Amino acid sequence: MDEMDWLLLRELQADARLSFSELSRRVHLSPPAVAERVRKLEEAGVIAGYRAHVDPRAAGRGVVALVTMSCYGPGCVLRHPDVLDSSDIFEVHRVTGGACCVLRVAVATMTDFEGLIDRLAGYGTPSSSMVLSTPVPWRATLPPS
Repeated sequence: MDEMDWLLLRELQADARLSFSELSRRVHLSPPAVAERVRKLEEAGVIAGYRAHVDPRAAGRGVVALVTMSCYGPGCVLRHPDVLDSSDIFEVHRVTGGACCVLRVAVATMTDFEGLIDRLAGYGTPSSSMVLSTPVPWRATLPPS
């Protein structure tokens, strides 16, 4: 990736709804050149998709938590993708250390959270931390230093 690719990525991460015409003005390339570079970034998997960033709390999911799962072997939650397909589970990270994975979850109520923890307990030992606030909700990916 060159400097122009990073300029395009910076602009698209700030606003993925930019037209190729506007993007071309911002990076000083022709619209066809911008379209070709963006297509190549998509094909290479650098641009993994375009989506809206939704605040779970504003969308009615007021209980947000990180759930650390201690589970290993055939019963591990990672071996049961049907469990992880729950609309309450927003991210799953396989991690090192004393746990198997960390899940970011969001539900409407504490009763819903209790039900989710009960479901997850069938696949290992869940330990949760409630998210009080998110001072850094998302950061753009920048070139390595």
